[in-house]
Amino acid sequence: MEGAIHPTDTSAFRDCFSLAWRNPYVLRLAFSAGIGGLLFGYDTGVISGALLYIRDDFKAVDKETVLQESIVSMAVAGAIVGAAVGGWLNDRYGRRTTILIADFLFFIGAVIMAAAPNPSLLIVGRVFVGLGVGMASMTSPLYISEASPAKIRGALVSTNGFLITGGQFLSYLINLAFTKAPGTWRWMLGVAGVPALVQFILMLLLPESPRWLYRKGREEEAKTILRKIYPAEDVEAEIQALKESVETEIQEKGSSEKINFVKLLKTKTVRRGLIAGVGLQVFQQFVGINTVMYYSPTIVQLAGFASNQTALLLSLVTAGLNALGSIVSIYLIDRTGRKKLLVFSLCGVIISLGVLSAVFHETTTHSPAVSAAETASFGGYMCPDYNSAGSSGGNWDCMKCLKASSPDCGFCASSTNKLLPGACLISNNTVKDTCHDDHKLWYTRGCPSKYGWLALIGLALYIIFFSPGMGTVPWIVNSEIYPLRFRGVCGGIAATANWISNLIVAQSFLSLTQAIGTSWTFLIFGVISVVALFFVLIFVPETKGLPIEEIEKMLEKRVLQLKFWKKRGDSELKKNQNV
Repeated sequence: MEGAIHPTDTSAFRDCFSLAWRNPYVLRLAFSAGIGGLLFGYDTGVISGALLYIRDDFKAVDKETVLQESIVSMAVAGAIVGAAVGGWLNDRYGRRTTILIADFLFFIGAVIMAAAPNPSLLIVGRVFVGLGVGMASMTSPLYISEASPAKIRGALVSTNGFLITGGQFLSYLINLAFTKAPGTWRWMLGVAGVPALVQFILMLLLPESPRWLYRKGREEEAKTILRKIYPAEDVEAEIQALKESVETEIQEKGSSEKINFVKLLKTKTVRRGLIAGVGLQVFQQFVGINTVMYYSPTIVQLAGFASNQTALLLSLVTAGLNALGSIVSIYLIDRTGRKKLLVFSLCGVIISLGVLSAVFHETTTHSPAVSAAETASFGGYMCPDYNSAGSSGGNWDCMKCLKASSPDCGFCASSTNKLLPGACLISNNTVKDTCHDDHKLWYTRGCPSKYGWLALIGLALYIIFFSPGMGTVPWIVNSEIYPLRFRGVCGGIAATANWISNLIVAQSFLSLTQAIGTSWTFLIFGVISVVALFFVLIFVPETKGLPIEEIEKMLEKRVLQLKFWKKRGDSELKKNQNV
């Protein structure tokens, strides 16, 4: 589709800025479609802060960990269906139409959530939002990829990743802006409909993907759009390459309407592409990124920061670092290559998760003790489990107090120093207000710790390493690794795998931390990251600078690319072209 091999010695990051002056139409296409990434990111980030206030409004949510996980993960469940249906919609009705449907669903979901009178309707709204996000998550990068010149394709698709992280950062700013407003979480969730409405209007003014149009026999429309995208001297070569690709597809009788799973697995290039693409999407989630993005304020509280506002503010830092990492990815993706970024990213993620595991181990094993005198000073509000422990209550510390469940208990820290022995009390609003009236801190999620700042450093390092590589590259690889005739279906399969993995992580994180502790939970993610590193080394090809047709030829002949660090010159690129 993209014709001849383009040299990649010059950074595509600079080329993107140059393109803005020479042909802003391409950037308009990329950023308009990329708002789908903004929707994805906003939904990911906004629920983490809104959940703090939903727990305050709905006591059933506050008491039931499973209900909290359901509010978070039902959007992910909707996204699984949305991604699966989106693959079929992409091939049948086109990329642009699919994005418009996604925007409509997202807007409806945002309205339902903002008006939800109970947790059940809130969950319904989350499902609608999830359907839209699932469609947008796989369609936006696909649309951008098919409307981008090969030389800057990676950088432009990376704008989708940047808008995902930008959406997450925006969601934390919105969360902070509405912490004092009446209806807090309703505003947080309702504002999500704005970017959906904006994208719907913009996409009505933009054309369909030229490659989808050509594939459907609408050749003149496709040529008109390609002439707007490519320089005059390149456009005929691009049209000819696209024509040859479609003719080859017809000869192979690979019509997407007749695709079935057996056919996909029997096609060598598709099978190898699916192994790499689906594997990357699964590992992107299983290394734990959305535990950080969905539950970032909760993790901050587990690290020893009691205030909702403080937790949101500190989480804003991690969201900002995530957005910054996406900018780094735009600069490096076509300069360094996909595989190098993945390997570097995973090495840093492994180290960061090791730090987090060690810090939370120290936090939980060195929490402040419970003082009988401090507890008695609150009169009849003593935690019943602590009271029934009698003389053995002298061995209680903050962590043991928070694990009491008949009823739930909280820890009121000492007024002189939060690390000194404090009081173990019944957890309710009256006790919380009494504790605050004495200028003390009230803990129900985590305990006071001198290691809290180290946990924040660990979270920051995790985001810094994850975002430029594992955060954006899986979506880029999946937008370019499949043959045209299978691209919508395979992209849908990979996106569905991503969302299923996302659901597993989102629905299990809080339960895991309660069952085995935060330290062991992060350690599990670290072990999975090691497995992911070996997977990338063995199964993921380097697609830097290759037109999409040449990637197909490369998959036909090559599987293992262990010497990914060696720079590919023009001679090797031509060799791949002639394979």
